[in-house]
Amino acid sequence: MLESFINYLEFEKRASAHTVLAYKKDLEQFTEFYLLSFEKEDISHAEHSEIRAWIVDLVEEDRSALTVNRKMATLRSFYKFLLRSGEISKDPTYKLKALKSPKRLPEFVQEEAMDKILDEMEYEADFDGQRDKMVMEFLYLTGVRLSELLELKWKDIDLYSESVKVFGKRKKERMIPLTNRLKKNIISYKKVFEETFSFVDQSDYFIVINSKEQAYPMKIYRIVKHYLDLFAQTTKRSPHLLRHTFATHLLNKGADLNAVKDLLGHANLAATQVYTHNSMEKLKAVFEQAHPKA
Repeated sequence: MLESFINYLEFEKRASAHTVLAYKKDLEQFTEFYLLSFEKEDISHAEHSEIRAWIVDLVEEDRSALTVNRKMATLRSFYKFLLRSGEISKDPTYKLKALKSPKRLPEFVQEEAMDKILDEMEYEADFDGQRDKMVMEFLYLTGVRLSELLELKWKDIDLYSESVKVFGKRKKERMIPLTNRLKKNIISYKKVFEETFSFVDQSDYFIVINSKEQAYPMKIYRIVKHYLDLFAQTTKRSPHLLRHTFATHLLNKGADLNAVKDLLGHANLAATQVYTHNSMEKLKAVFEQAHPKA
């Protein structure tokens, strides 16, 4: 049933490759624990007490509440799938309660640091340098996810209408406008792309490595980390940090929350509202500095 569940996630739910891999690893870990602790191999018929024993074991290993809650979510999805499929008659996870975890505000790069990365940084004129510049600019100026950037092709970019078509989670399509700055830099990047690879085919991936093959996640991580290391004062150095920065900077400048939600491709406002906390901190600082009764 594990294989059937993974296929369900991948082909019916259209979950991202990252999500599918995470669920698979969680279930493999529980299977190993189940075998070692109870000498049983088929987790399909695990009982509540056996599942809870794994949760306790994870907590005793000092796993974070966030990690444990994610693994519980994996089990809930798996047993709900079995219940719908008629494999089991009772969901053994229905009594599981999520662990309390401290609320963490998403980090973001300060505007001054982003200005230095995009305006003061001297990128190499060769393909690698201009590709790196495009990675940094595109992530920050569109707010796309890493997976969305990697899957982007030249045919998805419409310079005439100044927009880009992005396929988000569960292959949901959305359109993101291109700023004049980004449009201009895409044209420059395209010129270097053509000089390096002779031509640009519309089916080519937008971000590629030197062999013209699709860039891979770790490549983007290395690019982003390299440039953020130079200027950013954040503890994190990931592509997703630039997505957080995109949203926070928009809200700090007064952007409508619903508009930011649509740009990010969030299914509901709850996912977007986390960024308003950072904006609220800025508003509080302005209030305390400017209001005579603060």
